[in-house]
Amino acid sequence: MIIDCHGHYTTAPKALETWRNQQIAGIKDPAVSPKVADLKISDDELRESIESNQLRLMRERGSDLTLFSPRASFMAHHIGDFNVSSTWAAICNELCYRVSTLFPEHFVPVAMLPQSPGVDPATCIPELEKCVKDYGAVGINLNPDPSGGHWTSPPLSDKHWYPIYEKMVEYDLPAMIHVSTSCNACFHTTGAHYLNADTTAFMQCLTSDLFKEFPTLKFLIPHGGGAVPYHWGRFRGLAQELKKPLLQDHLLNNIFFDTCVYHQPGIDLLNTVIPVKNVLFASEMIGAVRGIDPETGNYYDDTKRYIEASKILSDADRHQIYEGNARRVFPRLDALLKTKEAK
Repeated sequence: MIIDCHGHYTTAPKALETWRNQQIAGIKDPAVSPKVADLKISDDELRESIESNQLRLMRERGSDLTLFSPRASFMAHHIGDFNVSSTWAAICNELCYRVSTLFPEHFVPVAMLPQSPGVDPATCIPELEKCVKDYGAVGINLNPDPSGGHWTSPPLSDKHWYPIYEKMVEYDLPAMIHVSTSCNACFHTTGAHYLNADTTAFMQCLTSDLFKEFPTLKFLIPHGGGAVPYHWGRFRGLAQELKKPLLQDHLLNNIFFDTCVYHQPGIDLLNTVIPVKNVLFASEMIGAVRGIDPETGNYYDDTKRYIEASKILSDADRHQIYEGNARRVFPRLDALLKTKEAK
């Protein structure tokens, strides 16, 4: 089985974006605020949005199962207040759940949290619990910067985040550390802000003793870990200067990286520097980079090609990256798959 641990619902029916735009307009003019019931998307519309997009490409490229969460750039936690984020998160999470019920062999939900700048993360717990208990979510997406590029929240090592971590431990949920749209003109959303955040999250963990406090906490850092693998020597040296343990002991029992890296040398670097046990297959398809690489004639985000073409990975390594690691990092996914396999 090939499990893609990083998929977003980027192809939702247009009605979702229309409703969201109306919700945003309602922040300034409450008279135009839409009701949740105003959003009407049928199962047939959901099927069409998936069958002609994600599912078609999964079949063409040879992946089996996608961990499916709301569109990352649409989370936009910086817009409005907690009530705005709460309503929006509930709508988006329900749609991903509905997709998972329509295509249970191919999609498993991962939850977006209703974060809002300056608001206690504990306010996200009801939505988190609903997604786990009612929707079968196997993980969450955690935004370390709800301000959208201004970094007004405490670092991930701060007790500010502990209410979320306590629930992650209780429910055995990993978190993908994933920011949303940048509203800072200095940081392009997908080309800078996302990769900055991946690197920042790793460094925040490196400088702390977070995993002594939460030894079973698990973070998945997407996009191949941002700059982390490329500058692994720098991070090792900084940890040494800070009198921290070796990184394999300090962080690599708790931090994992995905394969959303869109060229062969990048994937090869990731798999040379980072232990195989810490790498999970992902494509982010259909995501930020959708075009065809003129040097290869293949889609940039067809990351399975890079894993298959690797000269440093064994078949056993590929199995770990494609399936074994995901089942270990996402225990609720493993339990779900074991239940299906037993039938």
